[in-house]
Amino acid sequence: MPELKTKLKEYRAKHDMKQGELAELVGVRRETIIRLEKGLYNPSLKLAMDIAAVFHTTVEELFSFEE
Repeated sequence: MPELKTKLKEYRAKHDMKQGELAELVGVRRETIIRLEKGLYNPSLKLAMDIAAVFHTTVEELFSFEE
């Protein structure tokens, strides 16, 4: 089963952004961001696109699946 990989934590660090700040910008709880970063939650397409927009990048740059 493919596993979600994310560069979310790296992008937050590059932008000096806390989990709570990102959560507020995209309209989710901080716990959602934590779960995303740990690969425990697959984001909806809308959430993935909203997060990518915050960092001015693509969904594919932030999220991928690995076997």
